[in-house]
Amino acid sequence: MMKTLTSKSSKLTKLLTTGTMTALAALALTSQTAQAEPTGYNQISFSVDASQEVQNDEVTATLYKKAQASSPKLLATELNKAMNQAMNTAKRYPKVIATTGSQNTYPRYDDNGKITGWTGTVSIDLKSNDFASASELVAQLQQNLVVQNIQFGISEEKQKQVKKELIKKASLEFKDQAKSLTETWDMSGYQVVNVSINSNGGYYPRPVMMMRDSAATKSSAPPAQSFEGGNSRLSVTANGTIELIPWMQ
Repeated sequence: MMKTLTSKSSKLTKLLTTGTMTALAALALTSQTAQAEPTGYNQISFSVDASQEVQNDEVTATLYKKAQASSPKLLATELNKAMNQAMNTAKRYPKVIATTGSQNTYPRYDDNGKITGWTGTVSIDLKSNDFASASELVAQLQQNLVVQNIQFGISEEKQKQVKKELIKKASLEFKDQAKSLTETWDMSGYQVVNVSINSNGGYYPRPVMMMRDSAATKSSAPPAQSFEGGNSRLSVTANGTIELIPWMQ
């Protein structure tokens, strides 16, 4: 009889111990879960920036032809001839990407509203990482075309490489700022409520001012311009909100 009571007591103690440990584990898990969820108190929102000066490695240019004719057909013939000639010239420069740009045609009117002729424009777009080849091609095309604009910028591949590092830098600076705020407010720690990375701002291609009037009227190509790409600044911004965790009382 004594052995039976002892055995039952041992089993009961084991069950109580197991149940207590399970309850404590559940309580601890509940406490951790509650702590991980933002309370809405002690929240601070801020932003940090990471930027870098980058050498421009790409040039883009647009040149156009403007013509007038008595009919749309004659106008199209002249514009197409000019564009075909430009594209054939561009083929001699394999390091320059040449594409057909925009084409516009509109009528001309006299004082009585009668159509007296047609005016049209057609353009060619250039893009290259080889500044010397691009400069020489632009000079050749100016025998028949007029420069509309030239811009220097950062190639897409180089932008991706630089922004990848800037995102890391901005993230680390966000963490450093969060730690600094935690110490300033004398809190035990912090948790991130939300954070977003913006890598689309802070970059504008550098335009180059060009003379438009005289080059297209010359019979021979003007001397090639020496292209200097200069620099552009890339920047990444990290915006977010943290919640400061107070010391346990």
